[in-house]
Amino acid sequence: MQRTEALDLLKAHLYDENHIKHSLAVEAIMRGIAAHLGEDVEKYGLTGLLHDIDYDTTGEDPQQHSLIGAQMLEEKGFPADLVYAVKVHNEIHGLERKSLLDKALYCCDPTSGFITAAALVRPDKQLANVEVKSLKKRFKEKAFARGANREQMAACSEIGMELEEFLAISLQSMQQIAPELGL
Repeated sequence: MQRTEALDLLKAHLYDENHIKHSLAVEAIMRGIAAHLGEDVEKYGLTGLLHDIDYDTTGEDPQQHSLIGAQMLEEKGFPADLVYAVKVHNEIHGLERKSLLDKALYCCDPTSGFITAAALVRPDKQLANVEVKSLKKRFKEKAFARGANREQMAACSEIGMELEEFLAISLQSMQQIAPELGL
């Protein structure tokens, strides 16, 4: 499936504009990480784009979140490794993250919200002026962006990356699509 078709599929199931922006941000980060790691940029991007496709129907039922989405994607004929990565990104299921794709999605998911929060506390509310240095400082502040699980973000070590490098690639990736994110 091409990206435009995948985006249409996402928008057919996910209506909240903020969730769509989150999906776009995770897609961008996943593409940046894939390029850095020498992995399939398109597959990583689609995985990030579609990882929360079921959120509007399962957001209040975390036990079902990602299971329904993975089933939807499997029925649409997506590759098994992409489907599995979507399924295991929700740690509530206790499923093992096996592949680099699984591990990348897991750490990229909360990072988009963390970086968005860092932009929104700036006077200009723009990603362009967010710096890695400030992200590292904010990372240590437990009260900042509480919903962004720091342990999950630090799992970037599972894909062979130091936190600073991971945050730099993530920030740069989101900056490249800042207009789409409204940041």
